[in-house]
Amino acid sequence: MQIDIFSKASYEPKLTKIENGEYIFINNFFNHNESDQYFELLEKGIAWKQESMKMYGKDVMFPRLTAWYGETSKQYTFSGITLQPNPWNAELTEIKSRIEKVAEVDFNSVLLNLYRKGKDSISWHTDAERELGRNPTIASVTFGETRTFQLRHKHTNQRIDIELTHGSLLVMQGELQHYWQHQIPKTSKEKSVRINLTFRVIM
Repeated sequence: MQIDIFSKASYEPKLTKIENGEYIFINNFFNHNESDQYFELLEKGIAWKQESMKMYGKDVMFPRLTAWYGETSKQYTFSGITLQPNPWNAELTEIKSRIEKVAEVDFNSVLLNLYRKGKDSISWHTDAERELGRNPTIASVTFGETRTFQLRHKHTNQRIDIELTHGSLLVMQGELQHYWQHQIPKTSKEKSVRINLTFRVIM
């Protein structure tokens, strides 16, 4: 399936500065047709896996599916597990090339999450692991169902909610990962599949 990677999206990048951080949010970074095609290709073509982690001596399954892609030497450790990268495929390389122009960063890895329904989630956390370096830039792309992305300041408890829609791009940068936690909360509402890609640089 050929995707028109040169089609023009109707967006205007806008930097939002907050206490101890900043972000760029573009609602329609990928147009609707591109987003539909990428969703279908990624849902079928990614090596999805349900990982587990140890909690109180028991194996607890992640409430979502994940996959790790990127340069062969860039493994990633979080929540007590270490992921070995799958090689880049054509779709991920195209997406990466597009978002690097906004983020002004050359990403070498991407963590993918597939949320199957409203009960799938990710709890409060920061992307501040040592291998991400100081003040990492994280670029988050959404295809599929809209989900609420929540930011919470570690010290003030200030909260910011952002609706991550089909084809949207969120770039988190500056000190944000050191001072703000984020999550995709569970919801009792009926939700269909959401695919999220978080591009990053592993040092």
